[in-house]
Amino acid sequence: MPVVNHCICEPRHNPSNRDDWLQHVSIAVMDNSTDSFFALGPEQVIQAIESTGLLCNGFQLALNSYENRVYQIGLEDAPSVVAKFYRPNRWSDAAIIEEHDFTLELAAMDIPVIAPMVIDGATLHRTGAFRLALYPCRPGRAPDLENRQQLQQLGRYIARIHALGAAHDFIHRPELNVHTFGDDACGYLFDNGFIPAELESSYNNVAEELLDGIEEIFAEVSPHKIRLHGDGHPGNILWHEQSPFIVDFDDARMGPAVQDLWMFLSGDRAQQASVLDTLLTAYTQFYDFDRSELALIEPLRALRIMHHAAWLARRWDDPAFKAAFPWFNTHHYWQEQLQSLTEQLSAIEQPPLQWMG
Repeated sequence: MPVVNHCICEPRHNPSNRDDWLQHVSIAVMDNSTDSFFALGPEQVIQAIESTGLLCNGFQLALNSYENRVYQIGLEDAPSVVAKFYRPNRWSDAAIIEEHDFTLELAAMDIPVIAPMVIDGATLHRTGAFRLALYPCRPGRAPDLENRQQLQQLGRYIARIHALGAAHDFIHRPELNVHTFGDDACGYLFDNGFIPAELESSYNNVAEELLDGIEEIFAEVSPHKIRLHGDGHPGNILWHEQSPFIVDFDDARMGPAVQDLWMFLSGDRAQQASVLDTLLTAYTQFYDFDRSELALIEPLRALRIMHHAAWLARRWDDPAFKAAFPWFNTHHYWQEQLQSLTEQLSAIEQPPLQWMG
């Protein structure tokens, strides 16, 4: 299986104490035009890659990616590469290069990430309307989260990522917080008419109460923010032989360390506690973990639910999204979304998972 660079995956609706902030957000949100993506055909892909000096052999395979356009490309007299064409206007060049530099730092420390190839001293290349990066193609499969040894390896590698991530801050990439993942998400959904009229009041009330609760928990924990992978879930791990490849740092940002750990927890509370114990016992061999961040797991889950809905909404003019997510923006979808947020309202009020290590 080739490396797949993909991402899953973004103001509380009219919060009275955030009007100035919301006005700033509405100005700062970038246009997400996909016009150049529609012009990205097989010929344009080859031309863009060969503009970097590589010679393609004609093999081209579109990989499973929605946010960006990603292809496995065959080369003459060299192993295949993965070409990642960036969605227009999502990240600035500086933010993309900051992500690249982070992964190159990690790779230099023998942490098994898939870092971009450096060609003529650059990792980000531009040809016409397209910006792209090239990556070595690596085989791999999904991790087995019931395999204790694999969980231990993941824990150690994530800790090493965080140890380096704590060395200094991102400058050009955003922070994960209640504003960027919660307020911004709800504001976009309401302002653009995605919530059905008959659900607006209920959705707004639940979201308001939920985000108030999340904000209080974040204030109590006051987590230390470090550079993160940002989207640490099993789909961004490729297991090959006895080691993982950690892929797709496209959502790298500043945030609490637990963000890169909680998405590996699934099942009932006992199952989650068992996996958490394995991860953190290994993690703390290389980097300290602040136990108070365990109170952020359910708040972060709620923020991800909101952020994901807004991500789909922001991309809804892209035909690839309509084809891949036909269930989005149906009345049933929004009913389920409201139910999920209501459940999270209960979840954040429960005692957090404990780690006894």
